[in-house]
Amino acid sequence: MPARPTRAGRAARLLDRGRPLTYLLLVILAAYALGPIVVMVFSALKTPAELSTNPMGLPADAAWDNFTTAWQSANMATGLANSAVIVACTAVGVCLISGAAAYAMVRLDVPAPGAITMYLLVVTSLPIQLFLVPLLSWWTRLGLYDTQFGLILIYWAIYSPFATLLLRSYLIAIPPDYEAAARMDGAGELTVFFRIVLPLIWPGLLTAGLVAGLQAYNEFLLAVTFLQDSEALPVSIALYSFQQGFTVNHALVAAAGLIMLLPMLAVFLVMQRRFVSGYASTGMAN
Repeated sequence: MPARPTRAGRAARLLDRGRPLTYLLLVILAAYALGPIVVMVFSALKTPAELSTNPMGLPADAAWDNFTTAWQSANMATGLANSAVIVACTAVGVCLISGAAAYAMVRLDVPAPGAITMYLLVVTSLPIQLFLVPLLSWWTRLGLYDTQFGLILIYWAIYSPFATLLLRSYLIAIPPDYEAAARMDGAGELTVFFRIVLPLIWPGLLTAGLVAGLQAYNEFLLAVTFLQDSEALPVSIALYSFQQGFTVNHALVAAAGLIMLLPMLAVFLVMQRRFVSGYASTGMAN
């Protein structure tokens, strides 16, 4: 008499049967994600006339000089350098601010931590457009208008609440025994935070910094509003350079967009495993 299949065996057979469907779904999702990028590459290799007559097809004759023209016309070298400064300062500042705030909420005896959490949840849902007029007035009075530091300050303010909630969830899962041992050895709170807590929450900090950096790199509205000096503009404003009157050279826009995409794509590919593991371990629960 044949042995009855175990529960694990039945589950394995079900997984085997569903594997082709899983692969098909993954292929569909990959095509959905890569499709716009492929169309963008095709557009970047066409002339404006060909793009208007054949927007979705392969380029008849690849116009590689679009990349050179876009690079020179939009002054993208300066834009990328400015973006690197803004992104690096934003990521480091958000990590320090959110790390200190999350540590205070979880480990220190702050009043009404639940109210603070609710406040952070509310401010992350508010659109920044509500604050443009008062911010513009205050930044002009304080001498922060048309400066990269003024723009970075705004990025710190709008990206730190979400990062604080992210790191708070990460800190809740870490036992406080290491910090207690450091305090018994006479370490103060700053020493505990910088030498004990920060190394422990490094994956979460990396995730928060990468998210804030990507947001700052792609941000357009605040950059075009608070920066006017052409030598201080980030690369996201470079796409403005291809508008002539009421017409836009979409081939050059696509070429500039690909140039703009490559640095962040390279960073994400290098750090994707740490990013995903950090996001999974923070969980945004609790």
